[in-house]
Amino acid sequence: MKFTNSAIFLTAFCLLFLSAPVLAQESETKVVDEVVAQVNDSVITLSRINREVNGFIDSLVQEGKPREQATTEVEAKRGEIIANLINEELLVQKAKEYGFDSEVEAQINQSFLKTMRELNLKSLDELYQAMTDQGVNPEDIRDFRRKEFTKDLVFQREVDARIYNGLKPKEIKAYYEAHKAQFTQPETVTLSMIFLKAEGNTAEDLRAKANQLIERAKKGEDFVKLALENSDDPDVKSNNGKAGTFNVKDMDDRYKEALKNVKVGDILGPFGIENVGLQIIKIDAHQQASDESVYNENEVRKTMTIEKIPDERKQYLVKLREESYIKFNDKYRPLVAPILYAEERKAETEKSPGK
Repeated sequence: MKFTNSAIFLTAFCLLFLSAPVLAQESETKVVDEVVAQVNDSVITLSRINREVNGFIDSLVQEGKPREQATTEVEAKRGEIIANLINEELLVQKAKEYGFDSEVEAQINQSFLKTMRELNLKSLDELYQAMTDQGVNPEDIRDFRRKEFTKDLVFQREVDARIYNGLKPKEIKAYYEAHKAQFTQPETVTLSMIFLKAEGNTAEDLRAKANQLIERAKKGEDFVKLALENSDDPDVKSNNGKAGTFNVKDMDDRYKEALKNVKVGDILGPFGIENVGLQIIKIDAHQQASDESVYNENEVRKTMTIEKIPDERKQYLVKLREESYIKFNDKYRPLVAPILYAEERKAETEKSPGK
């Protein structure tokens, strides 16, 4: 096969096209795809980049921009898009190294269930049909969320958790003293819970059992005793059904709605988790929000972590790039390298004499 100077051919990808007439004649050259960059053992291809570019253009058009204007705006950011794809590939490779696949798939499934509930649909099949009716391929959504959840999980484990756990009590207290107005008392609830698993039960039997337990609890039976005897939570014997204290604003909308005007001792539910089971909750304590400053070490840690995350994530990507093999197709290097290696160039400038 004849190679040209303007393209690098993915000969390894030819196997993907064996079922199609890739070559009309033995002497005819066909470009399978053009490699823009190699990232360790993977490649970023021109077709992949074009799909990303076209996706961004379509999104802007849907927002009301003329296609010509949208195309001009997105094409001006092509170098940034390629740089982002390279960083994304590095994070995906790191996730595979750590074996995050099953955890990512679980997050995807939960996100679909959340969307289903928000749309008041009864099943995932109904959700998929609704997506299809709107011209959206559910598998495309799964692929998009897979990439996003994969990147987030690597960052959370490798960067965010390290920041959070690395903060010292003394610096946390000092930050609180300097930012007291940010840390007012939020609305919180302390909950106990009975969990009934769906596995091995029909939906009707499961709900009937949940309603029976709710009725017994409302009549005054000891909730801890009911939990110990009926909850399928594997930790129920060690926690006596105590679920913990939660910030209401951070809870799922279903719980937020149910928690309006609750009183201590109220029994709520059942709350369904599709294909997983039902939850029954008891309000053990309820703290209303106030403007009074309150020192909560975990809340201050979270705030400090959020502040540090952007810069720390950038530095983590610098580290990944330093540890990786990244090679550009020469004609794309001037477009991508200044953007991809912006942090490295900034560090070099700050270290140079006279700075």
